[in-house]
Amino acid sequence: MSDKVSIEIIPQIREAVHDLVGSYVKGKRSCRYADIRIEVSEGKMAVAENGMDKFSGEDYGFEFGVRVIAGERVAAPGYFGEIIGAADLGRLQDNLREALDRAYDRAMANARGKDSTRSRFTALGDALTDVTLAPIDVRQDTTDAKYEIDPREVPLDDAVEYVRDVSKRVQGIDDSVAFNFISASTQLSRQLFVSSEGANIQQSWAITQGTCFVIAATEEGHQELYDFTGHLRGWEQIIHGADEEFVKFPHLMDFSLELARDTVTLAGCEQLKATDKDVVVVTDPHYNALLCHEVIGHPTELDRALKFETGYAGRSWFLRNPKDNQLGKRVGSDLVTAFSDPTLDCFGHYMYDDEGTPARRIYHFDKGIFNGFTNSRQTAAIMDAEPNGHYKATDASFVPLIRMSNTAIAPGDRDRHDILKEVDDGYYVVGHRIPSIAESRENFQITAMKVYEIKNGEIGQLFRDGGLMSDSRDFFMNIDAVADDFQMFAIPNCGKGQPMQTKRMGNGGPTMRSRARLTGA
Repeated sequence: MSDKVSIEIIPQIREAVHDLVGSYVKGKRSCRYADIRIEVSEGKMAVAENGMDKFSGEDYGFEFGVRVIAGERVAAPGYFGEIIGAADLGRLQDNLREALDRAYDRAMANARGKDSTRSRFTALGDALTDVTLAPIDVRQDTTDAKYEIDPREVPLDDAVEYVRDVSKRVQGIDDSVAFNFISASTQLSRQLFVSSEGANIQQSWAITQGTCFVIAATEEGHQELYDFTGHLRGWEQIIHGADEEFVKFPHLMDFSLELARDTVTLAGCEQLKATDKDVVVVTDPHYNALLCHEVIGHPTELDRALKFETGYAGRSWFLRNPKDNQLGKRVGSDLVTAFSDPTLDCFGHYMYDDEGTPARRIYHFDKGIFNGFTNSRQTAAIMDAEPNGHYKATDASFVPLIRMSNTAIAPGDRDRHDILKEVDDGYYVVGHRIPSIAESRENFQITAMKVYEIKNGEIGQLFRDGGLMSDSRDFFMNIDAVADDFQMFAIPNCGKGQPMQTKRMGNGGPTMRSRARLTGA
């Protein structure tokens, strides 16, 4: 084996790790299941501020995580994860064997504690059930990364020069530009998942992302905007952009200049006035990406709904308990369909999650009727549901959580311009900024990049510092028009968990028309 950490390590160790996990379970008393995840990434990043170099570098990531389910009278899980480096390559098998032992010891201690609690507290004890994994189609598979320009082959000096040039151009847009931050990163990542059930899956991704943050200040006011581009492709996404069916964005230079122009314009605009009642609003795909993320994506993660993860992330307005929930009930108009689909080729794409479950589309809303949650094998077993492949971690050293993937509101069949022309008196809400969401996501306040007045079907005055506030169910029930302009956007920084895990995903939707209160001055 090479003494350098690279993604090529994964195929070299694949069969040996698969054999290790299978033999381990057979040789351990009361060990019912085990899996191992190993991940290697190689990447580069460059950052500029105000036309000057800020940071650049190239590095690798190398992590593994182990899960064991064991116990004599009660089955319980144990986990162990570690970040390792080049010095560990020669003893990787020993590290993994030791990790299995530590996860097994934790699982057995967990099982003994659960068994003791069950015997001492009858009512509480009844709630402490065995950890059961719902059955899945166990696969052996390999998926490849897609790219035109290999992230490993991009000269770091070229990346540094590019972002510096973008930052200089943004700084020169107008004298009111007070600050700008530009970053670009690109990497190849490869993951191995093996289990004692026989799973043996290798997945690879190219992941490329651009970020722009701009602050403008004028005598009339100040404004700050930030946004991301990203796709599971190579460096070509930074220098050429994307023009695919529902993933479209310009190269980072044009993307950043457009955001800077908007920032400068908005700094001189009047602040939006808040309303004390609902008004007609038309929301664009970019705004709806964050709306869908916060009000559909998170509360449909089943660990939240079952209160496994309430401490940090909150609960769900879709489920109070297994008997009191919104399953099969109307939560939106019949124009609203929403889904999570990891198989879509955008920023949240994968074919298998972090327990080897084949990814598939799950509909959350089906023509306004609530239909289901993203889940893990454990939570699927609790709800007597089919696993749908949404158990993911930031990297292999973390315990996975249930996370949305490519979560979106489905397109309709209307033309966006016709939807706007039908509005006599209302507002056009463009781009998302900052969310403020209730603990169970039953209501929301999300600010927008831009808000335009609509008068007699025509776009009018532009306002800054405004957004929408509504009861979540009311907003979806009031949707009376959905356009066909479906788009997906990169969300690279979704935080969840204790300790915090930051994950990439895709969110999106089409233009929609509903009713909500305006927020602002």
